[in-house]
Amino acid sequence: MKKILGITILLVLVCVFTAVVNPNFLGAYNVGNVVKWTSLFAILGIGAAFVIITGGIDLSIGSVVGLVGTMLPWLLVKKGWSVPAALGAGMSVSLLIGLIHGVLVTKLRLPAFVVTLCGLLIYRGVARTITHDQDQGFEGKFDSLRWLATGRVQLPGDYWLPIPFFIMLGIAILAAIFLNKTVWGRHLLALGRNEDAARYSGIRTERMIMLAYVLCSFLSGLGGILFALELNSVQPAGHGNFYELYAIAAAVLGGCSLRGGEGSILGVIIGAAVMRVLSNSINVLGQASQVEFAIIGVVILLGVTADELLRRRRKA
Repeated sequence: MKKILGITILLVLVCVFTAVVNPNFLGAYNVGNVVKWTSLFAILGIGAAFVIITGGIDLSIGSVVGLVGTMLPWLLVKKGWSVPAALGAGMSVSLLIGLIHGVLVTKLRLPAFVVTLCGLLIYRGVARTITHDQDQGFEGKFDSLRWLATGRVQLPGDYWLPIPFFIMLGIAILAAIFLNKTVWGRHLLALGRNEDAARYSGIRTERMIMLAYVLCSFLSGLGGILFALELNSVQPAGHGNFYELYAIAAAVLGGCSLRGGEGSILGVIIGAAVMRVLSNSINVLGQASQVEFAIIGVVILLGVTADELLRRRRKA
């Protein structure tokens, strides 16, 4: 709870500072855009949180976003598949990827870092190969499908809430219930704290770890679809690049310990909001956008440092 409170205060301070320096930060269009991109990255962050809570890591999130996001317009426009078939194929691929990650990590005992790093390269390569590295787009069609990412609910004044916000909200509620109110969620947290102890107490740790990777890939695939629908044009070589960093940073910033066993869904959402607000503030204040990656690196480093200091304090 202290971590969430701290990151919430940081979010408020960044918002206040940026709004004072440039009042356009609170404009209706800018606020709506920040909420939309926060929602999209929060979906990825929630998926990353499940894996991090088990003590693992998934570096392939960005490439899963790229593969599934590229497949959607490619199947719809180039191959003429129906919308349900294309969506089903994309989500099936993401589920299969998560299952493969889980099996390799639990059955073959391969390091999660290596498995997902290889996945990062493989899925990006597959996306570029099946499309011959050509940009994919919806060619002005499928407006009703694109509404999932571009639709909005009007609020009083010129303000609005994007549809991805409601999708993220639904996912967050389900994820929070799963993590905090079900026996499987408690098992997930327990194995993250001490996998051996969890196994000896009867928890099927391998199944829970596989479930975490499947959920992470599923949400990455869903995010890939929403990002593709929002952007309307997808570059196989660049779609989703470095998104795993945003997802991991949001989870760590939101209170997930990279050692496993800790994390909250609310914290991940606030962490994603901090990342997007910082990015938006850099643009609004006219700073070089390249500094964004430096900020992400600093955020992850600070999160890990704070986690280590808190761990030592508990032991003392």
